[in-house]
Amino acid sequence: MQAHVLPTICPRPFLKWAGGKARLIPQYESLFPQQFSTYYEPFLGGGAIFFHLQPRRAILMDINAELVNVYCCVRDHVDALIVRLQEHRDHHCPEYYYEQRSRHREAKLYQFDRGIEPAIDKAARLIYLNKTCFNGLYRENSKGQFNVPMGRYKNPGIYDPELLKAASRALRSQQITFAPFEAILNYTTGKQDFVYFDPPYHPISPTSSFTAYNRYAFTPADQIRLRDTFAELARRGVKVMLSNSDCPFVRELYQDFHIHTIYAARAINSKAERRGKITEVLVTSYPS
Repeated sequence: MQAHVLPTICPRPFLKWAGGKARLIPQYESLFPQQFSTYYEPFLGGGAIFFHLQPRRAILMDINAELVNVYCCVRDHVDALIVRLQEHRDHHCPEYYYEQRSRHREAKLYQFDRGIEPAIDKAARLIYLNKTCFNGLYRENSKGQFNVPMGRYKNPGIYDPELLKAASRALRSQQITFAPFEAILNYTTGKQDFVYFDPPYHPISPTSSFTAYNRYAFTPADQIRLRDTFAELARRGVKVMLSNSDCPFVRELYQDFHIHTIYAARAINSKAERRGKITEVLVTSYPS
């Protein structure tokens, strides 16, 4: 008798993340490079593009040390992480949520010599808060403290063990680094590299200035530095792709490159009537 084989879960984002790209991938698909050897993502976030491409070799980066710690723990200690998440699920209630939210300690880089247990605890806490907070919105105050209120979920899906294990397998041989986006210039070498930038978007109006998911704001000057980094990579022959808001400032910054219009849904807005289809841009250093 033939043994029953359970279907393998495809890796996909295990975190909710503002500006996540999972729903936009069908519009991106034809614009990805046909061939590349190493994939780089300096604004890792939810990692939708990485999980979709499943490259053989990747270097994943973010300036959010808490987020980098989560990815490292999913990669290296997923079983222990699942145990911690089950404990959070069993204790979930408003009082427990705000107790966990208040347990802030300055983020430390993931290092074995500082002990595995604290790193796993911190990773489980972030995933728990991410899955139970309002809209899955990662936001810190000026002191680096997570400050999002609890969401109104009747039965929040705090974790999916099989999804976490699938993500762990996808991350197993990949390098995950705490670094600013400019550090990409220390890694990429030429036409065999593919870089995808998904920075905090430039605000399209005074009321849409969600430009930071942590204590470090992303200013117009940062957008210009990012453009300069993009241009330097393109000069080296690297295949570069970038997402951003569709506005004159961004279109002018990238006027020397290939600009594609993408249609997206506005997901984060307190007023339902202000949610709907908007345009974004996808910039590439190479023709489609």
